[in-house]
Amino acid sequence: MRLLPPDPLARGRVKFALLGLFFAAPFALAWLAYWLDWAPGATSNYGELVMPPRPLSGAPFEALRGKWVLVTFDAASCDAYCERKLYFMRQLRRAQGKDQERVARLWLLTDGERPGAALSAAIEGTQVAPAAALAAHFPAAGAVRDHIYVVDPLGNLMMRYPRDPDPSRMLKDLQRLLKVSGIG
Repeated sequence: MRLLPPDPLARGRVKFALLGLFFAAPFALAWLAYWLDWAPGATSNYGELVMPPRPLSGAPFEALRGKWVLVTFDAASCDAYCERKLYFMRQLRRAQGKDQERVARLWLLTDGERPGAALSAAIEGTQVAPAAALAAHFPAAGAVRDHIYVVDPLGNLMMRYPRDPDPSRMLKDLQRLLKVSGIG
């Protein structure tokens, strides 16, 4: 059984037409997708992007400019949930290996107190600062203390993680950001 005609001229024309269809198909599919308003639905990041990114300024952020910053809000009398967030932030930074110097951690205190000595020793390397009026700049689904936020090296709030986040998925997000980013 022959798929192409026996005549060489007709065979050449069929091959040319098939070759033209092969190269025209992507353009035709793209045009169809455009006119049908097709858009991919899935994103590859776990954290929720903050749109538009919000520029942050002030003492704690100016000192950390040039680094990716993991930010959390909580009271100095840190409960179990607060300790778990701080632990996740510490482990995420350590898991970056040689890139861990590109990541900083910031705990913004929502009350006027200071954390205890045992907790301060456990979170060594975490910057601690008063929240003051900064919480108003951080969008929250629920309370601002329910999230871990990511601030880029230019000082823009760009992502937040939900309450009780999956640390392995957070790690993938942070690794991807550090790999792709040419800054920080």
